[in-house]
Amino acid sequence: MRARLMEATVELLVEKGFSGTTTTLVSERAGVSRGAQLHHFPTKNDLVVAAVTHLTERRGDELAARAAELPEGRNRTRAVIQMLGDHFAGPVFTAALELWVAARTDESLLAAVAPLEQVVGRETHKLTVQLLGADESQPGVRELIQATLDLVRGLGLASTLGDDTRRRRRILDQWAATLDATPGFEARFARTSTTERDHK
Repeated sequence: MRARLMEATVELLVEKGFSGTTTTLVSERAGVSRGAQLHHFPTKNDLVVAAVTHLTERRGDELAARAAELPEGRNRTRAVIQMLGDHFAGPVFTAALELWVAARTDESLLAAVAPLEQVVGRETHKLTVQLLGADESQPGVRELIQATLDLVRGLGLASTLGDDTRRRRRILDQWAATLDATPGFEARFARTSTTERDHK
């Protein structure tokens, strides 16, 4: 029952935004009685705060699943960057964005959202470093990883106003080429080349 309520909350955040997400609509969408919903979550903020945790787990699971499907070889950077771009343009990010905006003027919601967003940020940064084979001991590499994440978040925000998939892909392709030409990102190619030679 709690899982159904969490999923319904996330769906409604995407469809109707924070202000349009009500406990009544959530219970109807989840197929749960109002009494049962109120027993678990007496207020809207109780429900949304629980959904924040659920959403954080979904975002992590989604990224991990996509990462497992990435190709090896010289097109890997492009695949990683496009994967991140697609993730931050997807419905899970849209729901999270609704919570960010609402939390700006709601102290209790901010207290729940801010720590979880810090966890998501650290884990996403760590995953991006790993997937790109980046050497953060090299000058500027850490900043480029952060710039990558800022870029995909910004493009994800832009996508909420309209479908700009083609523009996003062009921008991310160019960014991937920039990273490939930057010192500190070549280690992946060395490992890949060795692996490819070992299999020939």
